[in-house]
Formats: sequence, structure tokens, C-alpha cells
Amino acid sequence: MAEVTEQNIDSSDQNQTGDTFEPANNRKKGFAPDGVDGRQPDPASKDLVYNRHLKGSEHREIEDRKAPPVLVIHEVIREQGEEELKRPILALAWSGLAAGLSMGFSLVTMALLRSHLPDEPWRPLITSLGYGIGFLVVILGRQQLFTENSVTPIIPLLARRNRETFLKVLRLWGIVLASNMIGAFIFAWVIGNTGVFPAEVKTAFAEIGRAAYSQDFLGTILKGIFAGWVIALLVWILPAVDDAKVWVIIIMTYLVALGGFAHIVVGSIETFYLVVTGVIDLGQYFANFFLPAVIGNIVGGASLVAFLNSNQVIADQKGKENN
Repeated sequence: MAEVTEQNIDSSDQNQTGDTFEPANNRKKGFAPDGVDGRQPDPASKDLVYNRHLKGSEHREIEDRKAPPVLVIHEVIREQGEEELKRPILALAWSGLAAGLSMGFSLVTMALLRSHLPDEPWRPLITSLGYGIGFLVVILGRQQLFTENSVTPIIPLLARRNRETFLKVLRLWGIVLASNMIGAFIFAWVIGNTGVFPAEVKTAFAEIGRAAYSQDFLGTILKGIFAGWVIALLVWILPAVDDAKVWVIIIMTYLVALGGFAHIVVGSIETFYLVVTGVIDLGQYFANFFLPAVIGNIVGGASLVAFLNSNQVIADQKGKENN
């Protein structure tokens, strides 16, 4: 309970025992001593002393309504990163393959919406809503996605900053990225070389792929930074929300889609479609999309989110130690 001490208190406010005082302004229903007809406190009074005795249930409600401290969020993500760094190679590979396949539903949903909507300036406002479907499956299903891993394993690395942890991070990134790409390629091959989807949807696949591939090298790096930044922020935010996780995922990924940012996994599925249909070759994909998108996603996720947010926690802890 916070208590305000007054510099000048009228002697009439002291009770008859002389040991303690009860301010007149506090003598209202629920706060006044027995037998005293209290008055409502005047909020405009400079001499107001307001002693609020909270019940246990009120304390619990306050705690429930407070956002978790940044240290708690940091520790949740750090523990997730520690678990990922310890996972066996085969487990990471299967999970990463599943994520690469699951992310294909982002492209499918956007293409289905695009093929059913007129070619109007407002169409991207609707089709971009489909971008989050793959992320919902991957994040809620706890599958391994490379851009998510640009944050979680970096927190343990920043905590220890040694060669052993750095090598574990590279191992995790290599396995997850490779398995994500295999899953992405398989998905793109299936939708490009089978009759699962009609011609108008395949046309939408190609249009989305050409839009993803249209940037130059530097432009893709910059768009990759923003994509990595937003997805890493999403990972950082999720421990602070419970019932709103689905909406947070949809809103944050909607921003990535609407901004045309370069996400390495979704963008790879989109550009792999161009590869499997003969529009571009694998060399062009790796040189013009894969490499700049990976660089951008790592910079946006590891540097702008993991490094900055981790260092604010470190600074807070050092400040507490000094005090």
C-alpha cells in the first residue's frame, strides 16, 4: 500500500490517544474510525491524504491487468531458444520441413482471394489477409520457422556470448532454413505441376510470384529487413498476450503482406512457383531473392529486435544492481 506523508497536519486530525493520527479527509465510509461521521475526500485539496486498503481480490485483479515485465518476456523467449538449441537434428529437420509446407497455405489463400476479386486498387487490402494463414499453422503448431529462429536462439547467444553457443545457433539456422526451403519447393512443385488448382488460381500464383521477384538486390535486402523486423516483433509480443494470439498473428503478418516485405519462406514459395513453371531458373532465384532476403531477415530479426530488446533487459538489471 502506497502511503502519502503530509508535512503539515492540523492537530485536530490527531486521535485521542496521541499515538497515531487519522486525517479528517479519510473519515468517509469504509475508512473512518468507528463512531466518526467521515467526509468525502476533496480531490482538489493539496492536503489530501488518501489511504486505500486494497483487498486480496483487488490486488490479484491489478496483477492480472498489468502487462508482464519485459524481463518476463525476455526469459520466456530465452527459454524457448535454449530448448531449440538442444533439439536433435532430426527433430529440427522434420519440424522445419513441416513449416515449409505449412507456409504454402499463405500463398494459396492469397491466390484464391485474388482470383475471386476484381482487379481494383483495393484488392490487396483483402488478399493480404490470407498471408497470415501459414503463420497461424506454424506458430500455433510450434513448427520451426527460420524467421522465428532469428530471435529465439539469439537471446541465449547474447546472454552467454561464447563460441559454443554461436556454433549451436549456426547449426539451428542451417538445419531449419534448409528444411524450410525443401518444404517450400515441394509445395511450389505440387501446386505448379498438378491439377489441384484451376487455371485462374495458377495465374494468381504467377502474378504473386512475379511481384515477390520484382525487386533488385538492395531493394530485397531492405524489404527483408522490414519482414524480419515485423516477424521478430511478433515473436517478442506473443508471450505478453494470451487470448489475442490469433489476432496478433493476423495483424502483424497482414502488415508484412501489405508492405510487400520479403519473407524468406513465403517469398521462396512464391518465387519457387516461377522456377517450377520455367519462368526463372534456380540460379536466378538464389542470386536475386534467396540471398538478399536471408540477409535482410537476419538483420531485421537478430539485430533490430533481439539485440535491442535484450540489451534493454541487461541495462535494467545492471541499474538495479547499482541501486
